[in-house]
Amino acid sequence: MEIDQVETFLAVATFGGFHRAAEALRISQPAVSARIKALEDSLGVRLFSRSRGGLIVSDAGRTFRPHAELLLRTAALARQAVHESQPASGTPLLIAAALSISVYFLPDILKRFQRAHPNVIISIRPGHSKEVLDMVLSEEAEIGLARSLQHPEVETISLRDDPLLLMAHPKRGPKHSRRARLEQVASWPLIFYERGSSDWTLTHSLFRTAGLVPNVALEVDSIETAKRMVERGLGLSFLPQIAVGREIRTHKLTTVKLLDAEPLRRSLDVIHPRHRPLRTEVRAFLQMVREAANEDSSGGNPPRKKR
Repeated sequence: MEIDQVETFLAVATFGGFHRAAEALRISQPAVSARIKALEDSLGVRLFSRSRGGLIVSDAGRTFRPHAELLLRTAALARQAVHESQPASGTPLLIAAALSISVYFLPDILKRFQRAHPNVIISIRPGHSKEVLDMVLSEEAEIGLARSLQHPEVETISLRDDPLLLMAHPKRGPKHSRRARLEQVASWPLIFYERGSSDWTLTHSLFRTAGLVPNVALEVDSIETAKRMVERGLGLSFLPQIAVGREIRTHKLTTVKLLDAEPLRRSLDVIHPRHRPLRTEVRAFLQMVREAANEDSSGGNPPRKKR
């Protein structure tokens, strides 16, 4: 039994097929098939079976899965132990982060970290969530900070909830705007931002699913620009909670509750590769990120790992 076979099994189980697993692992589909066959031969069981709905994990596969996850975690710990026995490299700490996280979440953490580790150079590389994932997978970054990221090659730690909130100006917004139905909201002037981002897609999907066409008053380049437009009474916008906490507390902006639609829920996640050990300074930074998320969250649960 080899580590890459176990990793491939988890990828197929996660994505529900050989083709999507091959894309996620960036190997060929025949390579995925060969690894699964070799693993099944070593175990003497079939790990997957086909049904009308497609590929499903067999009973033996379901039994094997938690042990497979434990094997990968153990292998990661072994690499970490060996890595920690080596002298420090002095390599800059490379972090990939969604732009909104860089703007609203990281500055205080960076200040605190640099006080504790003044000799560590930090490089922040911005991007949308998928770009953050790609940078971590391609080793352009050691850890990534984005929203709702899952992939079989990375460990995902959910730091806190970061839903999208419909924000309005407390005086210049629509009358009775504290509570509204989605059809009403669709008729109000709305401000969208970062076309193609996960926020843009999620917000448009909310209206599309309900069969509604939103009244797009403005499309702007960033969350911060959209927020400023709302503050000036030019429209409403679905903004990340992390970006509007101060404005809500100071009553510069008000939240509109949707009466007939589910909240646009997301999580603020940090990811790091399963198969690459984290340097001491990276783990120290990761610990500060988790502590800051706990401090910022209002009564939330502690960070939880996702697999």
